Amino acid sequence: MSNKRFLTNGQKDKLLKSLKENDCSNFIQRILMLLLRNEGKTYQEIAEFLGCSYRTVAYWCVHGDPEDIESLRDKRTKGNYRKVTENYMQILMETIVQDPRELGYSFARWSAIAWQNTSHR
Repeated sequence: MSNKRFLTNGQKDKLLKSLKENDCSNFIQRILMLLLRNEGKTYQEIAEFLGCSYRTVAYWCVHGDPEDIESLRDKRTKGNYRKVTENYMQILMETIVQDPRELGYSFARWSAIAWQNTSHR
């Protein structure tokens, strides 16, 4: 059974617009899956063309909603909020301009290696 031309013109236009406006590779890939499926390509053809698994194509062609572009985004990234606060950044910047020895460290310069070897006060 072919799903050729299952997208309305409005859905297709919205997908094409999102394709041009986004730089997230997974999001773009999912949009392409729907657009290629709309052109009558099989899951296998889409998987080979995009270099992903058949299972991935099947999942997104079924669960991706062309009416809701956000359904194509990875929901796992939601809730990963910025860990560094403005207060933390201010304290960090004030600390790194000081000589580490003034703070009780045995080294004279801040570096990633020095940071890893400290107790992270």
